[in-house]
Amino acid sequence: MPRPPDRMPEDRSAPSADGPEHVSRAAPRPLPSVSYRQDWSDLLFVHWAVSPDAVAGFFPRGTRPDTFDGRTFVGLVFFEMRNLSFSRGPALPVLGRFPEINVRLYSVDGHGRRGVVFLSLDCARLLPVVAARAAYRLPYHWASARRLRFDDRLLYTVRRRCSGGPRSRVWADLGGEQKSPDALGDFLTSRWGLHGRARKGTYYWPLWHDPWSFREAALLSLDDELVAAATGLPTAVSSQPVSILYSPGLHVRFGARLPVRHP
Repeated sequence: MPRPPDRMPEDRSAPSADGPEHVSRAAPRPLPSVSYRQDWSDLLFVHWAVSPDAVAGFFPRGTRPDTFDGRTFVGLVFFEMRNLSFSRGPALPVLGRFPEINVRLYSVDGHGRRGVVFLSLDCARLLPVVAARAAYRLPYHWASARRLRFDDRLLYTVRRRCSGGPRSRVWADLGGEQKSPDALGDFLTSRWGLHGRARKGTYYWPLWHDPWSFREAALLSLDDELVAAATGLPTAVSSQPVSILYSPGLHVRFGARLPVRHP
């Protein structure tokens, strides 16, 4: 196996000021070092279009809303985490498997690195919640969550473990046909890292995985309070989603965090 590169190349697919935005589905080179490994399975992506100005205040310094045809997006993503492990260590028993539901936005920094900004992450295991909040300042919340699969139908339910905590419930029909994402689907899912806040600024946390595979999906019902709780934009989820995607899953590796320089 060839030796990984000494450093990650910069993503040069930043939006052009004089033309439409394009995102490459091609994965970056493998990471030079791995801090975490995990599997994501039964992923359901639901997205709404929002004005960049409406969410600009949520982005860490040195980043801004990434746009497609002048719009940015808020995503509600349901999946099951499996086989969570540190670096080259074994998967954590019991603690390494749980449903997770996140609300996220889409970012780009001055280096042209496209990523996501998490507004909330609801997780059914308390220890990962505590660890992620302390070590990475990510907005994790302890929740009661479950995933149920009935042949080609998928159900996720979540309720945050606090008084009056927001809830979400999605019921989806999964088709058997493979689906190639359109340009918007590529924009929403070809993200090779996340932007987060550090004590001394902003960081970019790169990740690597094989290209996505998708199947057809349709919402049978969605009753969500997480997006409004995270964004303060209840009108977003009252409109029709602009994109619904389902993926059976993939294996993911996280590298070392990198600083984002800003004025």
